[in-house]
Amino acid sequence: MENNSCFHCGDDCGNHPITFQDKSFCCNGCKTVYEIFNENDLTCYYDLQNAPGAVPKEIEGKYDFLSQDSIIEKLTEFRSDTAEVATLYIPHIHCSSCIWILENLNKLDPNISSSQVNFGKKTVRVTYNPEATNLKSIVLLLSSIGYEPYISLDDFSSGKNHINRSLIYKLGVASFGFGNIMFLSFPEYFELNEFWLEQYKHVFRWLMFAMSIPIVFYSAQDYFISAYKGLKAKLLNIDVPIALGVSVLFIRSTIEIIFDLGSGFFDSLAGLIFFLLVGKFFQQKTYDFLSFERDYKSYFPIAITKIGKNGEESSIQVYDIEKGDRILIRNEELIPVDGILINGKGEIDYSFVTGESQTVSKKSGDKLFAGGKQTSGVIELEALKSVEQSYLTQLWSNDVFNKNKEDGFATITNKVSKHFTIAILSIAFIATTFWLITDASKAMNVFTAVLIIACPCAIALSAPFTFGNLLRIFGKLKFYIKNASVIEKLAQIDTVIFDKTGTITSNKSSNAIYDGELLSDTENLVLKNSLRGSNHPLSRSLYNILDEHNIVTLDTFEEHIGKGIEAKHNDINLKIGSASFVGNTQEAAVLNTTVHISSNNVYKGKYTFYNSYRKGVSKLFNKLKKQFDLVILSGDNEGERENLKKLLPAKTKLIFNQKPEDKLDFIKYHQSEGAKVLMIGDGLNDAGALAQSDVGIAISEDVNVFSPACDAILDASKFKELYAYIKASKSAIKIIKWSFVLSFIYNVVGLYFAVTGQLAPVVAAILMPLSSISIVVFTTVFTNFLGRKLK
Repeated sequence: MENNSCFHCGDDCGNHPITFQDKSFCCNGCKTVYEIFNENDLTCYYDLQNAPGAVPKEIEGKYDFLSQDSIIEKLTEFRSDTAEVATLYIPHIHCSSCIWILENLNKLDPNISSSQVNFGKKTVRVTYNPEATNLKSIVLLLSSIGYEPYISLDDFSSGKNHINRSLIYKLGVASFGFGNIMFLSFPEYFELNEFWLEQYKHVFRWLMFAMSIPIVFYSAQDYFISAYKGLKAKLLNIDVPIALGVSVLFIRSTIEIIFDLGSGFFDSLAGLIFFLLVGKFFQQKTYDFLSFERDYKSYFPIAITKIGKNGEESSIQVYDIEKGDRILIRNEELIPVDGILINGKGEIDYSFVTGESQTVSKKSGDKLFAGGKQTSGVIELEALKSVEQSYLTQLWSNDVFNKNKEDGFATITNKVSKHFTIAILSIAFIATTFWLITDASKAMNVFTAVLIIACPCAIALSAPFTFGNLLRIFGKLKFYIKNASVIEKLAQIDTVIFDKTGTITSNKSSNAIYDGELLSDTENLVLKNSLRGSNHPLSRSLYNILDEHNIVTLDTFEEHIGKGIEAKHNDINLKIGSASFVGNTQEAAVLNTTVHISSNNVYKGKYTFYNSYRKGVSKLFNKLKKQFDLVILSGDNEGERENLKKLLPAKTKLIFNQKPEDKLDFIKYHQSEGAKVLMIGDGLNDAGALAQSDVGIAISEDVNVFSPACDAILDASKFKELYAYIKASKSAIKIIKWSFVLSFIYNVVGLYFAVTGQLAPVVAAILMPLSSISIVVFTTVFTNFLGRKLK
């Protein structure tokens, strides 16, 4: 290469302002692209014209409309001074290489903080800094690397699904070519010796060749692209054997007609691609019919407090929120819908949306976005629109909160299928070699038939459809799971740990007795309003027990997790929580759960709680004890030890006086000893323990306990059914294994006929999608049967 040429693009660009690894680059774009894609052995999609920051000529000016604020408002989910979030539909997402590239956009543009791909929906959710870039620049960047978004404001406003007609067009081309090639092949089939047919057979063969070209290079291009990208990423995906079989058939057939060795296999080739595309079309229709998209109207048991016209408070499901409703948001509570702040001081943490934990101060009249979390006391807002809980689902599944748990977790599909393609390729080459020696005329058909009949589509579909259907069934039964991998991990647990307060006890039926110096009216007012802003189970119980008081805005509010609440209003500074937190060092050890109160650093008294346990707790623990180690891990004192001993099985470990960090360390220690831990808590104090456990389940009663730390949310009314849900998860693994067995039997039978030369590639192409659909139907029927047993 010449000294004045850019190492990446080869352009003669004179002096080089940038060097990297002793190589010269004419711009930062070329350097960045080389650094990212070359070192990671992925295809470089850029050229000089399409370097980062440059606008491809074919789309120059196409996206000028994205500079209009009214349009950006429709296309973005979240907007603030420092962050915007937009989800874009990318039709060209095909494989793991696409995912890697799109989830590393921040390496191409540092103003993009994160990008997350939903492979099934072919979307990428991009979070970026609007002060340094904009939506138009993001779209141009995506377009320049070969992932141009499909943007239709009609789709966004009406909620219609994106229609990708490319498969229909490819199927049309394949069907036209297949029909005509079969027609032109009739003389060869019947070995007619008519002079006219014999004289023009070469014309027919070249016509078949011409018709096969658009079939191979257009209709079958997705298989080649997917296989190529997979190989570039050092992955043997399911399209590699298909692309290899098509290539061998085309090359062999072309050689035969060039050297007049025969008519080739163009009819089999065209039929193969046609039936593969027909199978893909019907697979998509089957998947659409058996859609497991979770219904957002029943997705979370999250309730929100609605404030009526007369100031009365009532609990409603979030999907019942309507535009204009006035709703109450407590401390550490998620904002489920866009709204205008009416009362209170907003300190909003948008980390659920942006991944950044910095809080934003808001005052009355400011707009608040769904997904933010109030971190300082109680606020009231007026809803600007109804809620879409699919948006909350997206927040819950945000990769920011999911990476650590997923690290090192190998799914059942990966364990079974990672060597599948290698084995099939080996069988294909061995069988072909045998037939080349024995009967060379059968070798090509054997090679192609083996590659097609043994396609691992059925194996790849077993787990997604089993878990997908079970997610839907669990959701209807008020057990709401984050994603499919949670079900797989739930089936592996061997240790179950329960929090006590708000988990095995019910907040609604608790009662408390006050012991101490009577509080003044002003102190009672501050106490009631302080408890109003907290989501802790004891706070909610005490709030419901106390008499009604006027609603006031507190001057300050701070909740110390695991300790208590500190609030101030005018000249009253109240502390509510543990004895040590409020400053009562003289408190003797007590055997009941207590909440202590001090006013202006003067100890006032305490509320003593008498717990009421949830219905079915004893039966649930007796079912669990047969298979799992059981632990009660509580932050309360030992006052309930004797009651719990009577209620729970003898081998249940009872551990009290645990701080949130103690619970986390306890779980971490047992995991280091090889335990697979399920943690069930209230979602607030137990957030660390829920995140640390292999599976964390938050119990929801009538408050917004949404937390990305948990893997599942269980409605409190279904608490006694926990064992049935775990048992169903184990049954789901059995269903997948049985589907693997069926797929294995199918492949063995099919391979026998393919290897022995008794199976034509066209027949294999018909059978392959049928096997996939049969596996989908099998898993769906049995998971539905499993669901009926749960009801």
